Amino acid sequence: MNRISRRHFLAAAAMSVAATRLRAQGAAHVTLTIPSEANGPHMPEDYVGLSYEVQQLLDPTFFSPKNTGLIRVFKTLSAHGVLRLGGNTSEFEWWKPTPDVKEPEHPQTREVEGEPKAQYYPVTAEAVRNLAGFLRATGWTCLYGIGMGTNSAEGAAAEAEYVAKTLGERLQYFQVGNEVDLFSRHLRDPETWNAKTYLDEWLAIARAVLKAVPDAKFGMPDVAANVGWLTQIAEMWPSVQNPPHVTTVTHHYYFGGPATNPEVSISNLLKPATMLRVQKTADTATAAADKMGVRVRMTEGNTCYRGGKPGVSDVFAAALWSADYSLLLASKNYSGVNLHGGTGKSVANSVGGSLPGDLMLKDAGETPEQIASHPHPFYTPIATFGDQYTLEPVAYGLMFAGELCGATLVKADLTSQIQATGVDAAAYAAKLPGGEMAVVILNKDAAHDLELSLDFGPSRSSTVETETLHATALDAREAHITHDSKRASLKHGQYLVPVPHASGLRVTVR
Repeated sequence: MNRISRRHFLAAAAMSVAATRLRAQGAAHVTLTIPSEANGPHMPEDYVGLSYEVQQLLDPTFFSPKNTGLIRVFKTLSAHGVLRLGGNTSEFEWWKPTPDVKEPEHPQTREVEGEPKAQYYPVTAEAVRNLAGFLRATGWTCLYGIGMGTNSAEGAAAEAEYVAKTLGERLQYFQVGNEVDLFSRHLRDPETWNAKTYLDEWLAIARAVLKAVPDAKFGMPDVAANVGWLTQIAEMWPSVQNPPHVTTVTHHYYFGGPATNPEVSISNLLKPATMLRVQKTADTATAAADKMGVRVRMTEGNTCYRGGKPGVSDVFAAALWSADYSLLLASKNYSGVNLHGGTGKSVANSVGGSLPGDLMLKDAGETPEQIASHPHPFYTPIATFGDQYTLEPVAYGLMFAGELCGATLVKADLTSQIQATGVDAAAYAAKLPGGEMAVVILNKDAAHDLELSLDFGPSRSSTVETETLHATALDAREAHITHDSKRASLKHGQYLVPVPHASGLRVTVR
């Protein structure tokens, strides 16, 4: 995260110089009063998460205790993260507990552009055993996706029994079905498929799993975009006799897509209207979760669906977006966020066999070497370059937000106070587990700087530490998190701090 290099030194130096020039440039000045009482939602320690295709298990050496490079970056991202396995490819997996088990017959599906082709593959006992070792090595837990689209109740139960026994306490819950609101495109009859028929089918599979794993827990329905299904299921839930133990309602979110869509741009990704739409979705989801007495989690999402967009998904702007998106959902009582990624092959298979972003780069005249320098998929939080694994900018934003894991958020609309000045920025405050107060400011504006007066109250006379999320530009293929080793003191409970454009800042009062 903070390797000592000339590039990192220059980036930090540029940040410092920019900060000293804010007043001369006429930075917008805002005073934020930070309430001392933390009366908002609790942000769990395992809030940070990643999402991968189940097809990633086809290579049992990937999620393995021997894959030390991947273990290292997982632990760097979070000490207590959540790995979600699911994705479009989960609907075409089948359980192969021993080498002699033959592939079952599969139902016919419709081939639709943009949807995964019916390429069936086995999930083996070896892959699950290695996954268990990987989770123990990283300290992470797992949301395990079991296919519903082409699976049988018997197959789901057999797989669930082995997974539960093997993962043990590292298994949080089972997710049966992926993006079920889109099954009408290629997996179910569009005339009859709806939230009610889904729930009936889900209950049949979940109850089969419960016979094999009596204490099984579940997340559902994992919709792609239609959060109205969450509302409908919450309304139907009281009528379910002896309902399975659902701990979390789940949904996905992608800002836009595919990569060829001109609306997918840095400016549109970061503008306030984007987060207003997120708030509307979150309000619907949390209302459904409250009605069922559970939490809600965003289990798959990113900047641009179908693999991301080069120049948007793999640059610093994605870091500011992921930090803001993660903290906004935390303020809405979400239990966590799982950003989707993985290897280029698994994600390409999940969207029909190719990444639209690759075609864009070819049309733009990039050479094979230039194309290979991008992460594949473009939105992945962890990129795979040969046998090397690298945290991408979008992961740095998630990690920056994750500094508040374990904290209790403060209910205060700080963001609207900043945006009243015309600057595109967001702010969140929280009380950390040790009692310290922390404020995160994300200045997503491409041009306008901020100068903030943070008022913690006249009784506060503690010391202050800061941390910055920064890069050389919004479209830079880099991100850095820099801890300031210097300590300052509050003056009459106030702290004056600059926040240059295109940067993030965390202020912690101890």
